[in-house]
Amino acid sequence: MVGLSGIFMLVYTISLFGRFGKGTLAPWSPTQKLVVVGPYRYCRNPMITGVLAVLLGEAGFFNSVDILRWAGLFFIINTIYFIVKEEPDLEGRFGEEYRRYKQNVPRWIPNFRPYKQ
Repeated sequence: MVGLSGIFMLVYTISLFGRFGKGTLAPWSPTQKLVVVGPYRYCRNPMITGVLAVLLGEAGFFNSVDILRWAGLFFIINTIYFIVKEEPDLEGRFGEEYRRYKQNVPRWIPNFRPYKQ
């Protein structure tokens, strides 16, 4: 069930990039607008959370410690990447709008109250 919810979150958040961000995940076609709808109102990285849920679901389904380790490494790598690369890039692209969002919406653990622009 965790894995299926992760797949749903992944597909849903990718669709939000196209519909509201007017772009894609691809670096050659990035979003033109900051996406702050749906699960992005509660946590800044729900797409990665979805992928992590898929990995955890696979680890449980296959009873695999190796997949569980990969999930942990995936989380660590993405945390470092977001701090070092993605967040500074988003600040450069979206300026004050992203800084306000970043101050009000946590990176991983969702808020109970949705962010309102």
